[in-house]
Amino acid sequence: MTPLILLAAEKKSAEVTDWAARIGWLVGLVLLVALVYWLMREGWKWRGTLQGDLPELPSAPEEPGPAKLSMSGRYHGSTTAGQWLDRIVAHGLGTRSRVELTLTEAGLDVVRPGASDFFVPAAQLREARLDKGIAGKVLTEGGLLVVTWAHGDRLIDSGFRSDRAAEHNEWVATLNQMINKTEGAR
Repeated sequence: MTPLILLAAEKKSAEVTDWAARIGWLVGLVLLVALVYWLMREGWKWRGTLQGDLPELPSAPEEPGPAKLSMSGRYHGSTTAGQWLDRIVAHGLGTRSRVELTLTEAGLDVVRPGASDFFVPAAQLREARLDKGIAGKVLTEGGLLVVTWAHGDRLIDSGFRSDRAAEHNEWVATLNQMINKTEGAR
């Protein structure tokens, strides 16, 4: 045989995959992701425990009256008023979901499929404004309808985004007009 053929015959390929090491890394990564998820879940539950002093959310009255405005969109969560990163998770207020908002003379009815509904009586409404963010969601300037309301001894900001963002200005104007009228009657 020629020396060139002997060299080719003696060469072996290196083993391509070390399956034991690969499986070990994969198991370690899965355990790390599971640990991070568990820690996040425990933090969420702890935040809910700390906010346990928040009273139960009111439900809509039997006869709220005719709708002044209605809107379909997204509920992005609630925070302590003026602190856009201090999310409130007690009573499901931290759960993002679809939303159907209805404003009547009685107040603001928040219907959330898959999450607990709540009602904000007109006397508890404090302010409506356009903003760009609330805990967990940042949009363009004025892309979020934020409604400030009193619940127990707290002021709460709740963030909503309509499917038709052009509706936000009408909501702000109508809510603030209704709030001013209610404050004048007090």
